[in-house]
Parts: sequence; C-alpha cells; structure tokens
Amino acid sequence: MSTAAHVARRDAIAEYRIVGAERLPHLERLVALAAAVCGVPSAVVNIIDDRHQHQIAAVGIEPAVCAREDSMCAAVLHESRHIWVTDAREDPRFAENPFVTGQIATVRFYASSPIVTPSGVTIGTLCVFDDEIGELTAQQSEALDVIARQVVEILELRRVAEELRRSNEQLGQFASQVSHDLRNPLTALGGFLELAEDDPGLEQAPMAAESVARARSVASRMTDMVVDLLAYARAEGARPQRVAVDLGELTNAVIEDLDAAIAECSASISVDARASVTGDPTLLRALVQNLLANALKFTAATGTTPRVEVRAEHIGGAVRLTVDDNGPGIPVDDRDRVFGLMERGSTTEASGLGIGLATCRRIAESHGGRIGIDESPLGGTRVWVTLPANTEADAPATLTS
Repeated sequence: MSTAAHVARRDAIAEYRIVGAERLPHLERLVALAAAVCGVPSAVVNIIDDRHQHQIAAVGIEPAVCAREDSMCAAVLHESRHIWVTDAREDPRFAENPFVTGQIATVRFYASSPIVTPSGVTIGTLCVFDDEIGELTAQQSEALDVIARQVVEILELRRVAEELRRSNEQLGQFASQVSHDLRNPLTALGGFLELAEDDPGLEQAPMAAESVARARSVASRMTDMVVDLLAYARAEGARPQRVAVDLGELTNAVIEDLDAAIAECSASISVDARASVTGDPTLLRALVQNLLANALKFTAATGTTPRVEVRAEHIGGAVRLTVDDNGPGIPVDDRDRVFGLMERGSTTEASGLGIGLATCRRIAESHGGRIGIDESPLGGTRVWVTLPANTEADAPATLTS
C-alpha cells in the first residue's frame, strides 16, 4: 500500500477519534446483530492503523489491541471487499496467522466486510468468526456488508456530533468575549443618552430630543439583543421562546433601526409581510435585521442604489419569508458555504466578519425552520426562511415603502 494511502487512512481514523475512546454501545449492538445474522458467537469492529489493530466494539470476546502484523483483517484490508473462508487453516492468507495457529486464538470460520469512509478510505473491518468451520449464505454475506455500512453511519454521526460539541464550546468562548466587548460600550452609550435626555436645552430643540430618544431606544434594544443572542449562542443557552410574532410589525421595527443605513445609500424597501409566526421575538428580529442589513450593505458596496423587497406567504403550516435585493448575487457554489461561521461570499466587496448568515441559520433551525439562498427576481440575492406559522391569529396587513 502506498504512503499516500497510509496517510489517508491515518487521517481518516484520527477524524473519528475512536481509538482509545469510551465504550460505543451503538456499535456493540451492531456487532451483536452481525454475529446473530451470521450464526457465529463472535464479531468485532476493527480499526487498523499503521501499527495496530484496535477492536473498538466486540461481542463474544473482550475488545483488545494487537500488532498489525498479527491481524487477520489487516491481511485482507487492501482488498477492500467482503471476504469469507470456511476454514482459515486452508487459506494461505491466514494459515500461519497467530489467531489461527493457537498462539492467540483458534479461528476457523472467518468473514469480514470493509469499513469504508464516505471519502472512500478503508479504515478497518467488521468481522465475524468462529472456532468451528462454517458457511455463509448469499443473504448473510449481503447482510454483513449492510451492517458494515451502518458502522460507518454511526461513526459519521459521532464525528459530526463531536464537531458540533467543539464548535459550541468555541462559540461559547467567543460569546463570552463578545459579551464583555459589546455590553460595556452599549451600557455606556445608554448612560450618555440618558444624560442627554435630561439636558434642559433639549426642550428648545424638539427634533434633537426626538433623535436622542430614538437613539436611546435603539441602544436599549441592541443591548437586549446582545444579551439574548449571546446567551443563546452558548451551549447552555436558553431555548427560544414560543410566542406569536407579527412579521410585518417586526420588519418595520427593524427598518426603523436601520434608518441611518437606509438613508445613507438612498435605499428603497418594500414590505408585504402579512403573517404571524410562532417564535422568539428577539431572535427573529436579529434574523430579519441581519438579512436586511446584508442586502443593503452588499448592494451598496457595488455602487448600486439598493432596492429590497420583504415578503411573507403561508405554505402549509409554515410561513416563508423572503428578502430580495438587486445586488451582486451569490454564486451557486457559495450559497451553502456562506452560512458557515466566519465565511463570506467570494465576490463580495463589503467588509464584515461573516457571522450574520451563520447566526441566521442557527436561529432558523432553532425554530424548526430552514434557510437558503436563490437568485432574486430583482437580479440579486433572495434569502428565504421558513418558520412555523402561528395558526391562532393572522397578522394585520403591513406595507412600507
């Protein structure tokens, strides 16, 4: 086997983090099933690296580790196919193996199916064996292959869960730092605005007084959003609320908060969001604000005057919210990637950390919904979100331009 193949197998095994791990009950149940289906007393999931065979789950024997050169499965690993022999003593691949000769065991019947990762790397086997000679029917052989594929499914699920756990830990650490970095200046800003509101001179300047009051309201809402979002971002964060949320009212409130950004780029925004959903008002407000702010920012960055349309429609028991813009659009190959944390589109000219869409996906999924990107009829990007409809009441019509 080539050096590249050894490296690929070593890296694949490392990704699963199973060598030396605690007991894996799901795998133990699968090896028990394999033994029962094949009518033998023993079955094992073997992971085989450059030096050792690691029995990570077993029935009929106690899981152990042996040298690669002593492994029966290692002798046929390179074949990457289902193999079975009636009597291992009569097969030249196994006749002198210590598991056959009595030095370690006295295996006679032996069968194995390769454990192949989704990327095509063989990292071990699911094998069944007996001290007596035996046979496998075609149905049993096929079943062993099927169970081996199920082993891979379990390893993949475990890998994804572990990555998610580590991601949540990193997000929690990030959230703690952001909480410190954002809440303090927001608190200070709120304090200064409160002092400004108390200034007697504002009585002679009603427009300035109104602006200060609006700024203080926005700062207060931002503080609430930061606190709630960061709490949610942590692995131990609270679950989303489940209350009725009027998407039209929520969107208009977001537009009011974005008033300065809208005026700066002379954007036009139309809203037709006659729908009520069930969810967390603060989280959904953050979602809509991210989508609108992105539409404005990325469109304006191209020198185009932004045009944004927000629509909501009922689809079965869900509401589909769409945000369309006339910006540069997102290439098809980027449309899933941009939802990753710290990811940005390959063609964007605007600045940013690439956190917004990752937050939106997290919020949508926490509500049992989905989010995606399509091409917009306006020529730019359409971001769509499905959310659970509030069936108890309809939201009033809302139209803003």
